[in-house]
Amino acid sequence: MKKTKFSRKYKKLLVTLKAKRKAAGLTQTQVGAKFGAHASFISKVESGERRLDVIELAEFCKIYKLSLAEFLADAGLDV
Repeated sequence: MKKTKFSRKYKKLLVTLKAKRKAAGLTQTQVGAKFGAHASFISKVESGERRLDVIELAEFCKIYKLSLAEFLADAGLDV
């Protein structure tokens, strides 16, 4: 399997991640504070500059009050 960082599915994941943050009414600064990181970290994740791992994705879902399964379904990545 080739790297997914630049795949359509990964880009959809990032678009959904940003949309869920906005739907939760949170800024990157607010999410960073809850995540224990700077707003620049959140920006880099959302833009694809920094790769997101599954543990981090689960933490974002927790902050946005979503289950991981719900997030993946909304991103069109459910299995």
